[in-house]
Amino acid sequence: MASGRYVFRFPKKLIDQPVTCELVSDYGLTFNILRANITPRSEGLMVLELSGDEDKLDAGVQHVEDLGVGVQPLANDVIRDEQVCTHCGACINVCPTNALALNHETFEVAFDPEQCVACELCVPVCPPRAMRVHF
Repeated sequence: MASGRYVFRFPKKLIDQPVTCELVSDYGLTFNILRANITPRSEGLMVLELSGDEDKLDAGVQHVEDLGVGVQPLANDVIRDEQVCTHCGACINVCPTNALALNHETFEVAFDPEQCVACELCVPVCPPRAMRVHF
């Protein structure tokens, strides 16, 4: 079983198409919508966690891209600027997935983008503004 977190950017022409439904019916994938902003006559954005057979996951993502949906891993959109981070730990208490956690050996804040759901709770509490989400 494979899984991944992706950002889907739907062009206006595909907003009313059953793209996500096809991932379930045609590729046997399961999905969890982590975030969505879809409005009529406008570009849509959806953050999904997809899981299923690795080959079908790859084929499903390729199918969505072939339809014209922009797809990229969520980890590309959530960034911590290592040059700016002071490891103060303000972000740790607000992170619901423990993507930001204290490394008990170094006493620095560790960031695991694979655990991140792009909730953006860390962004406003970060004093040096080291956390950024780019959608």
